[in-house]
Amino acid sequence: MNRQTPRRNDATLPGVAARREKNPVVHDRPYAFLAEDERSAAGDLQPVATIFLTNRQCPFRCVFCDLWRNTTDRPVPPGAIPTQIDWALAGLPACRHLKLYNSGNFFDRRAIPRVDHAAIAERARAFKTLIVENHPRLCGGDCREFQQRLDPECEFEIAMGLETVQAEVLPKLNKQMTLDDFARAAERLRHWGIHTRAFVLVKPPFVRSEDEALEWAIRSVEWAFQQGVRCCSLIPTRSGTDSLERLQARGLFSPPRIETLERVVAHLLPRSQGRVFIDLWDLRRFSKCDKCLDRRADRLRLINHSQTLPPEITCDCDAGEP
Repeated sequence: MNRQTPRRNDATLPGVAARREKNPVVHDRPYAFLAEDERSAAGDLQPVATIFLTNRQCPFRCVFCDLWRNTTDRPVPPGAIPTQIDWALAGLPACRHLKLYNSGNFFDRRAIPRVDHAAIAERARAFKTLIVENHPRLCGGDCREFQQRLDPECEFEIAMGLETVQAEVLPKLNKQMTLDDFARAAERLRHWGIHTRAFVLVKPPFVRSEDEALEWAIRSVEWAFQQGVRCCSLIPTRSGTDSLERLQARGLFSPPRIETLERVVAHLLPRSQGRVFIDLWDLRRFSKCDKCLDRRADRLRLINHSQTLPPEITCDCDAGEP
């Protein structure tokens, strides 16, 4: 496992310096929002309001990331983020849980102005749970100060990208963190009473086979639970960015198969120390069979909601082969 000091290395990363044009965004509007059901820590299925905030591009240029497409080049002005939240909540159904995702890091002061923290906390008073995303190296005193602004009854949770614990791969992702960084952040947040969740990539670049992807996704989730996170989201690595297309052309990346997602969660759920979710967006990218895709997608959705394993899908496409 990687214990070295992270160093940024844009010059040697394919496509990092040559990203495509961004999508048009407006500083006082979120670029998306939705409500979706998620199994809660209490074990019931509840709707969660998720707002994708528009703000400055993340300074950590991860090789696999495409979230920069919906960001601004400069920091948004004070007051813009609360305005975005108000706009989204006006169009969302009533929910008890709120996610504020911002294509980067909530506690990057150039992304979410610190002067807006009080206004954001005030809007969170209507919710039982508030979840934000943040880089492990930015989990300092600002997290604690923001937590203290929240209603004492509001559970505060920070989602952090772990990506992988594979020592040969993590430094190549330009994540600019070590496993020690993640572990220290999780311990610090737990000491403050702040919950954590982790994002884990299934088959990140530089992982060459489905069996290798399976092994390291499992090991990464198990390691995350050992650090005290209470749920993990499995993210199948999607192609489509300049960096990944160049790596794919060199034989250093290929997206995972949908059956690999099934195998990962089938291994984890029976012995899991917390909830395990699969990111279901655009699952068609990972399937080679239209006949069983919808059934497999429905099964994965049921797994997310129930945290149990329904019967496996059978198909003459031999999708179960690694």
